[in-house]
Amino acid sequence: MKQKLLTKEIREQLPPLYSQESKGMEAIAHIRLFNAYGAGTWFATEFDGEDTFFGWAEIHPGCGELGYFSLSELESLEARINGKVIPGLQAIERDIHFKPTRLCDIKEIVGKEAG
Repeated sequence: MKQKLLTKEIREQLPPLYSQESKGMEAIAHIRLFNAYGAGTWFATEFDGEDTFFGWAEIHPGCGELGYFSLSELESLEARINGKVIPGLQAIERDIHFKPTRLCDIKEIVGKEAG
């Protein structure tokens, strides 16, 4: 069964685009999405209500930045193991344990050890 990346409840909690613009790294990330079979982590701070997120995207470890990313693109990514597409396996998942957190406090972004 595929996980729904964005539930109705989460959609309602995500602030609209540009609402945290002046906060920079103090902005609150509301969800964490990740590639369960490879690299890639996305922390969404805002959503346009349709398809576009704003937040922190790190496609390769250590190479992240603030920017826009697309729900439909993340949903379309296919799971790959050893370079082979695995039919029916969802690549991107939502961290169901993630709690809203300031970007500057997320250890994956600032590179700190959990303590």
